[in-house]
Amino acid sequence: MSIDGQTSRKIVVVVGSLNTDFVVTLGQFPRDGETVLGQTFDQFPGGKGLNQAVACARLGSSVAMVGAIGTDSFGEKLLQTLGTEEIASHVQKIPAASTGLALIEVDATGENRIIVVAGTNGLLSEESVETALRSIAESNQIGVVLTQGEIPVATTERALRVAKELGAITILNPAPMRDFSPSIFSVIDYLVPNQHEARELAGLDQESLQTMLDFVEVATKIVDRGVGTVIITRGEKGAVWSTASASGQAAAFRIISIDTVAAGDAFCGGLATALNEGLPLNEALRWASAAGALAATRSGAVNSLPQRFEVEELLK
Repeated sequence: MSIDGQTSRKIVVVVGSLNTDFVVTLGQFPRDGETVLGQTFDQFPGGKGLNQAVACARLGSSVAMVGAIGTDSFGEKLLQTLGTEEIASHVQKIPAASTGLALIEVDATGENRIIVVAGTNGLLSEESVETALRSIAESNQIGVVLTQGEIPVATTERALRVAKELGAITILNPAPMRDFSPSIFSVIDYLVPNQHEARELAGLDQESLQTMLDFVEVATKIVDRGVGTVIITRGEKGAVWSTASASGQAAAFRIISIDTVAAGDAFCGGLATALNEGLPLNEALRWASAAGALAATRSGAVNSLPQRFEVEELLK
């Protein structure tokens, strides 16, 4: 079903992290050993998994979230967020462990630095994820499984393998970069790194990267490892993509960036939604780019994620 204002019959399942984000804005990042004054402080629901699940839901997808939280107040608030966004919860509670958190700094240009403390996200097991995916598949047709790097690597790979077995499209956003096993690449239909993550995945140091003709060549090197399609996001420079037989670029939308936190998650949500609804890659990339651009015009993580009508307006 194409993106035409109707909701897809298939479900997007997001397997990933749920965090509480503690966000500080400041004029410029401190240097080593330096103390600077912050400007504002806020607390938001976040985590790359939750962000991407909310992004998909606001863009019209039916969404299920698979993850883990603690039995603390932070975890309860994250469950409330899932309920508010009408996301089906397959989130387990793990006692005697804290819900994940992220410490986020945002400077005057909108750039960010993030420290993530995994908490219960680091305890999400392979077995619990497989059980959740198979349970979801009993009553839903899973169209896309989307995951990231904020849960254990083995759990990420199990989620992708089970998703392929269930006939779903698989998307991995390898953020933060982890020591992924070479075996994972064959079960990834769409790999969505930023340019720094792409460099590591391609096995390039900074000096080697500067000698590359362009990022399409970098994407092609990663495809050679067995991935179906590689999409490298480059912020205001747009995105480049490559498959085994073709490559290209997707332009970014011109916006005034306020805060790039969750812009990449919005991009992944837009991509997952469009692919779930059967759009070809070029159109899916336009949806992803529009969602990411809109998220960068607002502060916060979940708070910045756009609604479907906003993306449709920008695409016009």
